[in-house]
Amino acid sequence: MSKLYFRYGAMNCGKSSNLMQVAHNYNENNKEVVVIKSSIDTKADDYLESRVGLKRKVDILIKPEESFEKYYDYWNDHISCILVDEAQFLTTKQVEELWIASKMLEIPVICYGLKTDFKSNLFEGSKRLLELADELEELVTICSCGKRAKFNARYVNNEFQEDGSSILIDGSVSSVEYRPMCGKCYMKNKYKNIR
Repeated sequence: MSKLYFRYGAMNCGKSSNLMQVAHNYNENNKEVVVIKSSIDTKADDYLESRVGLKRKVDILIKPEESFEKYYDYWNDHISCILVDEAQFLTTKQVEELWIASKMLEIPVICYGLKTDFKSNLFEGSKRLLELADELEELVTICSCGKRAKFNARYVNNEFQEDGSSILIDGSVSSVEYRPMCGKCYMKNKYKNIR
């Protein structure tokens, strides 16, 4: 039986690069994949872009109100693997539809995304993926201090942020950036009086 995978990690851990490498490997073996990205991620429009310079056009730019069910017939006949970037932005229903595709259509589904937002709260899509995924894999990156990063700190105008909407795409506003942080550095920024 095919599996639903969730590969997650903090910003800059190589999620998009890893996805594009997997897609390349399938294509090199004459296997067709479908690459999906949530329309909520407006960075690079209908392309995936990695921070190391890789770029690939997506096959499906899915809106939150859309269903994957309309693709099942085509996927069943043509697709060897479903690859999803920015999976944290999927709805609960969309994650469930991908889980169904992995089981009923026998197609592996590999989702890449953040686990938590800048306030360390689970995203809707990530929560459901953590509940349903057959396999979980944390992709690793490091904090500026050199320790393993698990948190995503948001900075606006170079100031650490504690409040605001969970979704604010870096690059959509020039003063917004995200930095991967270890727990200690994240807490030091959140609670300035901690040594």
